[in-house]
Amino acid sequence: MSDTPVSRSAAVPEGPTTPVGPGRILLGLNTFGDVGENPDGSPQPHARVLRQLLEEAQLADAVGLHAFGVGEHHRKDYAVSAPEVFLAAAAARTTRIRLGSAVTVLSSDDPIRVFQRFSTVDAISNGRAEVMLGRGSFIESFPLFGLDLADYEVLFEEKLELFDKVRAQKPVHWEGRTRPAVSGLSVYPPLERHLLPTWIGVGGTPESVLRCAQYGYPIIFAIIGGQPRAFRPLVDLYREAMAKYGHPMQQVATHSPGHVADTDEQAREELFPHWLKLRNKLGAERGWGPAGRGEFDALCAPEGALYVGSPETVARKIVLLKQNLGVDRFDLKYSNGPLPHSAMMRSIELMGTAVAPRVSELLGT
Repeated sequence: MSDTPVSRSAAVPEGPTTPVGPGRILLGLNTFGDVGENPDGSPQPHARVLRQLLEEAQLADAVGLHAFGVGEHHRKDYAVSAPEVFLAAAAARTTRIRLGSAVTVLSSDDPIRVFQRFSTVDAISNGRAEVMLGRGSFIESFPLFGLDLADYEVLFEEKLELFDKVRAQKPVHWEGRTRPAVSGLSVYPPLERHLLPTWIGVGGTPESVLRCAQYGYPIIFAIIGGQPRAFRPLVDLYREAMAKYGHPMQQVATHSPGHVADTDEQAREELFPHWLKLRNKLGAERGWGPAGRGEFDALCAPEGALYVGSPETVARKIVLLKQNLGVDRFDLKYSNGPLPHSAMMRSIELMGTAVAPRVSELLGT
């Protein structure tokens, strides 16, 4: 069974089955539901953030962007802990945009339930669901769900193996050490017309790239620092490994933070204090040194990993990404710490109405 939808409305955008070609790049959005601040500096209620997130997804659909992804986290600074529930709600308020996770932390979930939840979203959205699987960059879900961090690697490896068998939509035969065996059982509901589009999200290790290629899944690289061009060897490794395993080539995507405003100066000034607050908070947790304006400006430069600026600046940076890595899709992580909802809505609007057409113009498509 192919990943390619058949007999489906033309309103449904293409999935990640095949590369889009040298002259195109698909543009999507990612968010973790970053918790914003009230005027007095107190955090907004998570419920309000989730309602605002629905408005953001609806706008992304209205301006014609390709995909909208929400990432799973289990901590107070992010509101999304159940991506599929949100995506089902978003499906009812959108008509065309692809809806996915970014990512689903498979290591601390049940692969069968993950498939069932996303197959349900696929039915509700008329074939627009996709899942991005990963180990996640935070570890809060492990103690929350009673898992041992010592099993970090084996949990992901075994659960990915089981998920792949479930995704095939055939009776499942599987056994391992991280959960009870499954002996010839079927999983419902199946998808109507295709297999569930499934990405693997990787942070930049060759082992993760090779694991993705082994399963023949499309890959998305999280590029949050340094220079995107440094990922070229990993992109090449993926393509070489896909050929070695005999799989048809799938889409290659990248995900990076950024913010679009009417001018470069406005975009940088709107984002910087929120980027700095988030960067230093995470840095304190992970043992990084403090950041400052110099690091931010370097990341905003043409070769940096932050896509911040006017529509023209961001469009040219996306085109450079296409030229350097040959990627098929770019997802902008448009929420950054307590960046206000109004600024994110304007960023989404500009991504669809100004950045996307300018990218197409620069690529000649």
